[in-house]
Amino acid sequence: MNSVHPVSDVGRNAFARATRYDYRLTTAAPINAESNIYAEETPLEIDVHAGTEVGIVLAGSQERHFEDLVCPLVAGDVWLCATWEPHGWRTTAPRSRDVVLIFLPEFLGEEELGSLSWLSLFSAAARDRPQVTTPAMRERVLGLGGELFDELTNASPGWESAIRLDLLRLLLLLSRGWEPPRRSELKPSIRASNLPRLAPAIDLVHSRPLRRISLGEGAQACGLSRAQFCLLFRNTMGLSFGRFCRRSRLGRVAQLLLSTDLSTETIAGEAGFADGSHLHRAFVKQYGCTPGVYRAQALQQ
Repeated sequence: MNSVHPVSDVGRNAFARATRYDYRLTTAAPINAESNIYAEETPLEIDVHAGTEVGIVLAGSQERHFEDLVCPLVAGDVWLCATWEPHGWRTTAPRSRDVVLIFLPEFLGEEELGSLSWLSLFSAAARDRPQVTTPAMRERVLGLGGELFDELTNASPGWESAIRLDLLRLLLLLSRGWEPPRRSELKPSIRASNLPRLAPAIDLVHSRPLRRISLGEGAQACGLSRAQFCLLFRNTMGLSFGRFCRRSRLGRVAQLLLSTDLSTETIAGEAGFADGSHLHRAFVKQYGCTPGVYRAQALQQ
């Protein structure tokens, strides 16, 4: 396992735009676990990584951004983020506190939550993922968050097993009463073991962020036919390979808008778009606003 980050005061400079892309997760170290206290409100940051992410707000408030969706979160709320899904975040109150777990699918394996694979919760679109819905549920989430916080702080013998069990309890709690949208009896069961099968195509996309990767290239990288690859990718990741590639490139655009002063035209070229107009149309479709408005809103926070 990766080293655990102790509870720390991580208030950031108002102009910082740190972006974390590599948590160095491996089969031998499949999880990165953090417990954080933020001294002050933080600016919007864009993050994307190979691991699946689960977080709990323990105190204060935050925002989590997924494409055109902004999720205000308070103590007891949970966020879920799929592997390689670009997402933004910022704290909106001083002394906010959270627990964040980023892990490879091997960490949970083929565990099921009743009749659902745990991966089903993440393959749904961000707006369709389970949420905390009742005061009793919020109380239980805060209890599990406190247990995770203590395990990360104390790092007692067996803390890795304790974190895994608490994570499964949390996902089971979220899954109760939740149904994946557009569920079909013909749809194959989602399996975590499919993610490593898709890894060559996913790695290809993220190793070449400035180039469009075709469906044929993705299928070839995985040693699958185009039809096999399309079905496996959509059922496992919850979206088509083409949309995954566009989302990745636009995530790179959002990161550049926040972390640089580059013009939209320059960013369009860096991210593999034909020109600024092409980027403008694609960005509005995915994020619900123009690149200029997105940058301006972030700078005002």
